[in-house]
Amino acid sequence: MRQRPPSRRGFYAGPISRLVAFAADIAALWGIFLLTTWGIAMAINLITGHTLTIHRSRWYLIVALVVWGFVYFAYQWTLGGQSLGMALVGIRVSNLQGGAITRRQAAIRTLVLPVSFALLGLGFLGLVFGRQRRAIHDVAAGTTVVIAWDAAVGRLPWLRGFNDDAETTPAA
Repeated sequence: MRQRPPSRRGFYAGPISRLVAFAADIAALWGIFLLTTWGIAMAINLITGHTLTIHRSRWYLIVALVVWGFVYFAYQWTLGGQSLGMALVGIRVSNLQGGAITRRQAAIRTLVLPVSFALLGLGFLGLVFGRQRRAIHDVAAGTTVVIAWDAAVGRLPWLRGFNDDAETTPAA
């Protein structure tokens, strides 16, 4: 009889899975933003006959992109603890007890996320060296990222990241 592989559910997600999820999220964020912007420009053209020129609307687009980025991450994290990229990779954001995060935690996490990049990547050192694999935005929001599915550990050890001896969260 074949044995079920050991569960990794609730273990802290490593930097590789988080990076892959973030890259997928950035691709989705940009794709949705560009399709929406194109759709609005086409609608304006059809309704008014005027062509929307992007070089004149650069600041509006930057503001719209920043607002869209905030909504994209904060809304999804509040709704189910996962963004599209995180769902694809099989990880989720949780509070320190392993439960769902609040709207406030999602907002703080989203607002502080750029700080991790602004510090020239130093905000991510906790992902590699910390026991709970928490970046600065996780610490500020009181959150952590955990594996949300059962990985066949023997066949897919890279899914664990660099964290072979990590403790699990109290409730997964």
